[in-house]
Amino acid sequence: MPIDITHDIQVSVETIYQGFHIVQHFGQHVFSYRITIKNHGDHPVKLLRRHWHIVESNGTERQVEGEGVVGETPLIQPNSVYVYSSGCNLVMDIGKMFGDYTFERQHDGKLFQVEIPEFILIAPFRSN
Repeated sequence: MPIDITHDIQVSVETIYQGFHIVQHFGQHVFSYRITIKNHGDHPVKLLRRHWHIVESNGTERQVEGEGVVGETPLIQPNSVYVYSSGCNLVMDIGKMFGDYTFERQHDGKLFQVEIPEFILIAPFRSN
């Protein structure tokens, strides 16, 4: 499980291969992932934005960014955890994702970036 800590914020990732599906007339490999964010700091922080890099094994890269995660901008108290699940479709059966979150410290309004550790998306039949 990839784990990274930036500015007292720990981000860990778990992935699950959901199978090969036909999506809009094209075959795609579907992956889900669960992100766990823990605030090891002394102050509440609010997750404002996400920025993802999605890279397929054929070299194709796309970026996704936007407000919050899964429709939320969670406030994470000190020593608390926020968990969410999402997904990603790939044309190839191997890829990777990484990125960063923008957080705001609630006591002073300061914005800061937190790294999302790189993680591999791989169909189980490819991991032999």
